[in-house]
Amino acid sequence: MKVGFIGAGNMASAMIGGMLQKGLLQKEDIIASSATQKTADRVAQEFGIRTTLDNKEVAKAEIVILAIKPIYCEGVIREIRDQIGENQIVVTIVAGRSLQWLSDTFGKPVKLIRTMPNTPALVGEAVTALCPGELVSEEELEEVCRLFRGFGKAEVVGEHLMDAVVAVSGSSPAYVFMFIEAMADAAVAEGMPRAQAYQFAAQSVLGSAKMVLETGKHPGELKDMVCSPAGTTIAGVCKLEEKGFRSSVMECMKACADKSRNM
Repeated sequence: MKVGFIGAGNMASAMIGGMLQKGLLQKEDIIASSATQKTADRVAQEFGIRTTLDNKEVAKAEIVILAIKPIYCEGVIREIRDQIGENQIVVTIVAGRSLQWLSDTFGKPVKLIRTMPNTPALVGEAVTALCPGELVSEEELEEVCRLFRGFGKAEVVGEHLMDAVVAVSGSSPAYVFMFIEAMADAAVAEGMPRAQAYQFAAQSVLGSAKMVLETGKHPGELKDMVCSPAGTTIAGVCKLEEKGFRSSVMECMKACADKSRNM
């Protein structure tokens, strides 16, 4: 099976690395295109795959992954659509571009799968939502899911949830990084060296996330386990509530989903 990436930036590189590391694909099975020779050379050297500046060359692959920014999507589709046949699968990681929009832009029946991974793919811990078009078979969808599980978790969702996915996972690493940075800054203010503060803050977020995933307990129950009566943690929780921590996060995600919905 040949897989082609149109776009060879950070996300595409993370996906390629994960697929190769898990042995899901061999180097000769992958081709990637980029807008610049510098990027093409970097990716070729890093992964040992074939690279090109010609998107049409990539469009010959059995699975074509559009790993590009939304503003370039229409132009790229118009460039490659004559190369895409009825047996190929086109996978997008483009925010705000619906299956209907993609189908209309191709202007012909195409097997489409809309996805939204996130940047933790760079460390093999992504979560990806996949939404198949009506022409995609269950076997074809499972094959694409298998590839995406090479760099994290993959779940099939209805398209009506994709804007929520953008908010809760696609964009959320940025919120988490801000939270880690803020915690580290506060620790530095208390006298902790900055490098150590980042280690403590990041490891605490990692460990807390694993507790949610592995214990199956409600986050509120896990929070209560830390909050001793009249203790330090409940004092901090009270201050977060006073400053509107939860409502700020919810409003942040709503703004993100609204942006995705209206792109």
